[in-house]
Amino acid sequence: MKMLINVPETVVADALRGMAAAHPELTVDVERRVVVRRDAPVAGKVALVSGGGSGHEPLHAGFVGPGMLDAACPGEVFTSPVPDQMVRAAAAVDSGAGVLFVVKNYTGDVLNFEMAAELAEDEGVRIARVLVDDDVAVTDSLYTAGRRGTGATLFVEKIAGAAAEEGAPLERVEAVARRVNERSRSFGVALGACTPPAKGSPTFDLPPGELELGVGIHGEPGRERRAMMTAREIADVAVEAVLDDLRPSGPVLALVNGMGGTPLLELYGFHAEVARVLGERGVPVARALVGNYVTSLDMAGCSVTLCEADEELLRLWDAPVRTAALRWGL
Repeated sequence: MKMLINVPETVVADALRGMAAAHPELTVDVERRVVVRRDAPVAGKVALVSGGGSGHEPLHAGFVGPGMLDAACPGEVFTSPVPDQMVRAAAAVDSGAGVLFVVKNYTGDVLNFEMAAELAEDEGVRIARVLVDDDVAVTDSLYTAGRRGTGATLFVEKIAGAAAEEGAPLERVEAVARRVNERSRSFGVALGACTPPAKGSPTFDLPPGELELGVGIHGEPGRERRAMMTAREIADVAVEAVLDDLRPSGPVLALVNGMGGTPLLELYGFHAEVARVLGERGVPVARALVGNYVTSLDMAGCSVTLCEADEELLRLWDAPVRTAALRWGL
């Protein structure tokens, strides 16, 4: 496989060096693998820290900045960061108001963030944790006990980040984050496998004429494989799976998220079909976001995430944000 890399062993470090060069508003510790907003700690503000395996960019480091995360901890490709990274990040951003860990539901992330929380609390940092588990496709899949954490991570980090930026206390920021997760559901579809640099070949075999419904962001198996379908047919399956579980009674935030290998031309066309299904089901779309945000290296495909929104969540969603990958209102 042709890749724009030097050697597989330095892929993450090279990317972090590039992020540091491109974004002077961030403090990037390449050796210790921590990305922090440069003005941290912000006096009196609850800090948000997240992280996970690399390969899902811009998640999480691309979401560090005013209105979202205060720090992110990138692990190796598809590998959880270690507790030392998380403790170091918490110490760097804690202003005394406490730190919220946003954790995707993957076994390694959960265990390491739990250990980090204990270590940080021993050092006097007040920690709260929120687990993101929005994927409706399967439970107890590879990497996971329970539902996987996927696209709703963006909603949690953005909305809870806005609450923290407003000066809400730790308990309130945690409650908002939990509410977003509880109101969010996702479903992913793969048209092709991803290729980790260290492996140099696809993670699974998906024949040219087939797709995987309900795939995870590491290429974990989904619900079933089918013969290739049109965007209209895929949207029918994906949106119905989300709505059957979420059952929203009001407007939603809608995210059509690319997995890394699908162009925007296709993603916007797919969003048109998602909007059609929601319209047919009588579900208003209050806000929409289309693009590559929670990716899986070069995987072809996409995911749909819906969050049932109320006035407060919409206000926090619309609040200013300034990160490498998401910015408006500033």
